[in-house]
Amino acid sequence: MNLHTGMPVWRATCPHVREYPKLEEDIDCEVLVIGAGDSGALVSYLLMEHGIDTVLIDKRAVAHGSSFASTGLLQFSNDKSLTACLNTFGEAQGLRFYQLCQEALNDLEAISSQLVYSPEFARRPSLYVASCPEDVAMLQEECRALQKYGFPVDFWTEDQIAAKYSFRKPGAIYAQGDAEVNPFKLVNGLIETSYLKGMRVFANTEVFRMPGEKGRLVFRAGRHAVRAQYAVYATGYETQELRRNPNAVLTSAFAMATKPVASFDGWHARSLIWETARPYLYIRTTADNRIVMGGLDEPTTDPEERERMLPRKTELLLQNVQELFPNMPELEVAYSWTGAFGSTHDGLPMVGEQEGFDNSYFMLGYGGNGTVYSAIAAKLVAAAIVHGGHPDLELFRVERPRHASALVW
Repeated sequence: MNLHTGMPVWRATCPHVREYPKLEEDIDCEVLVIGAGDSGALVSYLLMEHGIDTVLIDKRAVAHGSSFASTGLLQFSNDKSLTACLNTFGEAQGLRFYQLCQEALNDLEAISSQLVYSPEFARRPSLYVASCPEDVAMLQEECRALQKYGFPVDFWTEDQIAAKYSFRKPGAIYAQGDAEVNPFKLVNGLIETSYLKGMRVFANTEVFRMPGEKGRLVFRAGRHAVRAQYAVYATGYETQELRRNPNAVLTSAFAMATKPVASFDGWHARSLIWETARPYLYIRTTADNRIVMGGLDEPTTDPEERERMLPRKTELLLQNVQELFPNMPELEVAYSWTGAFGSTHDGLPMVGEQEGFDNSYFMLGYGGNGTVYSAIAAKLVAAAIVHGGHPDLELFRVERPRHASALVW
């Protein structure tokens, strides 16, 4: 699958990354992790921390799948609001989902501080704005729900927004404790840290599942075999080519990054900003003082169609930034890209076992909070392999019933 087109900004921020060899021999391990994006990097890191003999394999260079096209926003709020989660899944499960997202932010912060180089993890507040006056009431309801369960949020009026930003919006939820990260540095930092601790990593190596032997899983990579006790499929959106899941929705998203700007005047605390419209725009800053905006999703997975749309989408993204921050006249696009984007009908990622795949776990962090979902999935899958299970796996099981209500709000 062609996962992205154009050039994400992240490659230029990390020009000298470790390169890994292609597999050239038969190998044996406890756990084979297939896919070297954020999901594979995080779960293999945790497995290595538990002393598990882990092999990480990707058919591309590491960090060059969908994680390469990520914009790196990390939030405890999700495309599906807490209000909707409580209505759809019930209080216990709906709340647990949001609590796990908040825990994942803390886990990512702790892990980021332990890597061989910084992934530019930075705590940021976020501003979730009403795209139109009609959305104010649902934002107020969502804010009350978040406050009821102890999440650090406040509702801001139009005047409060205008006092802190160079734009006006009808209302917003202002949240503390979200974050941003450089996704390319995060994945490469995780993998290199694990590699230096003894993990075997192979790039440009595609594996295919074969019949098992003597209780072991067997995969073929060209002329060579990989034998493992467990397998973890961290294969992102391409997992749908292995087995289509009716809960999965694949579309395309677009993003651009500006040249570095001199000042963020009119942008309170360099917060993350997103909106209630669906599809929505989202925006952040970077460690080298650029602005990254993404969104304008389209219901296509055709890479050629996506590529044709990219120039116009880039213009529209820049226009939206200029409308928000008219006091930044020097804004120029330096990078633009487009990529496959996955979500689910019910708003939750999919994590766990799947019928027909013995001793195997799937990590499908589909949704706008993908890196956070990958962190949740990594903790749950590592616990399942090391300790035999985790109670939260039930919430995210891959083959789950379709809920009667799967609305975003």
